[in-house]
Order: sequence, then structure tokens, then C-alpha cells
Amino acid sequence: MADLDLDDIERRMDGAVSALKSEFAGLRTGRASVSLLEPIHVEAYGARMPLNQVGTISVPEPRMISVQVWDRSMTKAVEKAIRESDLGLNPQSDGQLIRVPLPDLSEERRAELVKVASKYAESARVAVRNVRRDGMDHLKKMEKDSEISQDDKRLYEDEIQELTDKHVKAIDEALASKEKDIMQV
Repeated sequence: MADLDLDDIERRMDGAVSALKSEFAGLRTGRASVSLLEPIHVEAYGARMPLNQVGTISVPEPRMISVQVWDRSMTKAVEKAIRESDLGLNPQSDGQLIRVPLPDLSEERRAELVKVASKYAESARVAVRNVRRDGMDHLKKMEKDSEISQDDKRLYEDEIQELTDKHVKAIDEALASKEKDIMQV
């Protein structure tokens, strides 16, 4: 009898949750953090590269991020990438060092960030549901091919649904926590 790999399904759902958490790390809350600039990609050497592959990102003070660009010719591209990200940042370059001051978040900007966080959470929920659908489709095929009985199929469906509920709940909790973080003045 073939078996359904519930560990694989759970691993893929965990992946969706951890991807969400890393996207949340890039959302501003008013405190400077290296992870804020991690999702930014720079047009460099004919390819799109993560910012941390063209320079060193550091946080010299609570409301300032600095990027020490390794190749002087990349300074303008890095500055442009930061400016054009959806983070509302205004980088200032000083030779190969780019300073990114973090402005205070206005109420309007906070609401905007909450919307972005909600959008990220919704994509994570969709990813979890897609994994669930794949698992359910696999079960239907196994039942059709007489690899599992109807009873086994029902048991597996319940387990997959439990995993889905658990992961969607984790996503909702992460979103609630991020919203609270963003709205905190």
C-alpha cells in the first residue's frame, strides 16, 4: 500500500510560514534593522542581486541603516534600488557609504504597511491552501488507483485539514503580531 507523505506536506506548509516571517522582517516598524533591506535586489553586473551581495549592511544607530558598497561603481544602483523599494526610504550616499535614515512613520504610512503585511499573509495562506489541495488531489488519485481505502482517505484528509488549520492559525498570529508592532508608536 502506498503512503501519503504527511511530513512533506507539513514541511511545505512550514516553508510558507517561514517565508512569510522573512517577508515580515523586511517591513518597517520604526526601528532600524538589517533585515529591512534584505528583500531589496540591485541591478548589478547584468543580473539582479540581493543587496547583501554588493555591500555590507549595518545599523550604526537605532534610526539609521548604512550600506558599505564594495564596488564604487555600484553605489548609484544600490541607492536607486533602495529608493525604488516600497519602503519609503531616502538613501544618501557619501562615497561608497550609503546612509539610510529611517523617518518617523506617519499614521498613513503605518496603515499602508499593515495593508502590505496583510497582502503577504494572504499569499502565505494561499500557499498553504495550495499544498493542501496537492495533498487532497494525491489522495483522490491513490483512492482511484485502489492504493488506499475510502476510510484511509478520510483519515488522511482530516490530518491534512488539521495541518492546514494549524498553519493558517500560525500565519494569522504572525500577522496580528506584526500589525501590533507596526501600529506601536
